[in-house]
Amino acid sequence: MKFISTRGRAPSLSFADTVLTGLASDGGLYVPESLPAFSREEIASMAGLDYRELAFRIMQPFVGSDVSEEELRGIIDRSYSTFRHSAIAPLVQTDTNEWILELFHGPTLAFKDFALQFLGQLFDLLLKKRGERVVVMGATSGDTGSAAIEGCRHCENIDIFILHPHNRVSEVQRRQMTTVLSDNVFNIALEGNFDDCQNMVKASFAEQSFLPDGRRLVAVNSINWARIMAQIVYYFYAALRLGAPQRTVNFSVPTGNFGDIFAGYLARQMGLPIGQLVIATNANDILHRCISDNDHSPRPLVHSLSPSMDIMVSSNFERLLFDLYGRDGAAVAALLADRSTPMRLSKEALDRARELFSSYRVDDTRTVEMIRAVYESSGYLLDPHTAIGVEAARQVRRAEDQPMVCLSTAHPAKFPQAVARALPTQEIPLPTHMQDLFQREERMKVLPNDLKRVHEFMAMALGG
Repeated sequence: MKFISTRGRAPSLSFADTVLTGLASDGGLYVPESLPAFSREEIASMAGLDYRELAFRIMQPFVGSDVSEEELRGIIDRSYSTFRHSAIAPLVQTDTNEWILELFHGPTLAFKDFALQFLGQLFDLLLKKRGERVVVMGATSGDTGSAAIEGCRHCENIDIFILHPHNRVSEVQRRQMTTVLSDNVFNIALEGNFDDCQNMVKASFAEQSFLPDGRRLVAVNSINWARIMAQIVYYFYAALRLGAPQRTVNFSVPTGNFGDIFAGYLARQMGLPIGQLVIATNANDILHRCISDNDHSPRPLVHSLSPSMDIMVSSNFERLLFDLYGRDGAAVAALLADRSTPMRLSKEALDRARELFSSYRVDDTRTVEMIRAVYESSGYLLDPHTAIGVEAARQVRRAEDQPMVCLSTAHPAKFPQAVARALPTQEIPLPTHMQDLFQREERMKVLPNDLKRVHEFMAMALGG
C-alpha cells in the first residue's frame, strides 16, 4: 500500500517510510492512497475475535510486506500485554443504549496507550532493520507525552524529547512523564500553551540542521499515520460487541486534535456501520464552531478542567478536509495557505461533513455537573474528558434506538481536581503500579517559548 500527502505535492511512500517520516515534505499529512474495505460478511466473521486478533485483521492490509505477519503479530502481542484488563477495551453500560468504551487500561491510564505502545514497538522493529537511530520529538497537552515515553523508553534506537506546556497539565500527567529517568528520555516544560509546543515541533521538522550528523526527527504525535491506524481497531471492537454489522452503532468522542475521531471516520469508510460521530469539545471549541457555523477562526486558548483537549489547532482535521474536497491536494493546500483569514469550507464540503458528524461544546461548569449526574444515576465515575463526551452525546444524538458509545479517554485518577469539584468526598486511588508516583524523583527542563533555546538544549543533550 502507498501513502500520499493531503497537499498533493510530496512523493508517495511505503508504509515503513510513512511511519518514519511524519509530516510530508509539502507540509501535508500522509493518508493511504486507498482504504481497505470489509464486506458485511467479513465484518460479521470478526465478531468472536479477541482484541489482538482483531487488531491484526484490521491493520495488516495497511502494513503490507513492510512488516511480516509474524512480526506484526509479535508487535501487537507485546503492545497490549501491559494492559490491565483482559478485554483490553471493555464496554460498560451507563444508560439506555449508552455505553462507555474504557480506553484507559494501558500503562499510562489513557487512550493514547493503544497507539503509542504499538508505535514504540513498530519503531524499534523498523529502525533495527535499517540500522538507524532517530530522535522522536513530540508535543503533548497531557496524555500523549507519557504514553509516548512509555512506548519508547526501552527502544534501543530512539532518543525522545517531549514538550508540554509548563503548569498546564495535571500533576499526575506531568509526573507520569517527568519521573521516567531513562537516559534516552528528555522532558521539556515550555513556557507557553499546547499550540506553542505543537508549532515548535512542526518548525523543528521543517528545519533539522540543529541535530547532530546522521540523526533525524521522527513524529510521535497523531500526525503519524500508525497512530491513527491503531485507533481504528477499537471502533470495530466496540461495534462488533454491540451487534454490528447487523446494527448501526454511533460514537461520541472527546477530541481536540481530531485524531481519535478521524479513526472512527476511517472505520466507517472501511465498512463499519456508523451512523453518527459526535465531536465533543470543551471551551476550546474550534471544531464545534467549524461544524456548526463554518467558523474556523482561532481564539485565545482557555485553560480548562479537561487539559488534553486544550487545543486550538487541530492538526488531523486536514486529513478529513482531504476527503471532503474530493482528495484534491491542491484544493487543501490552497485552503490552508492563507493563515491571515479564518478558513471557511465550501457548502459542499460542509454538507458532506454534517452527514456524519455532529458537534457540541461543554464548558467546565457542565463538565462537573455531568461527572456528578452520571455517578449519582449509575455509580460510574467519569474523568472530565469523558464527561464532555457523554454530555455531547446526550445533547445531539440522532437515533435513540441505536447504541451510542462514548469513548472514555482517561482514568479519573489522572484528574483528581475536576472529580473533587463534582464529588468532594470521592476517593480515587491510583492503580497499584502508580501508587508511589508522587514520591518519585522528577527530571525536566523548563525553557522559554523560544525555538533556538529548545534546539540548543536538544543538540547538547544529543552530544551535538
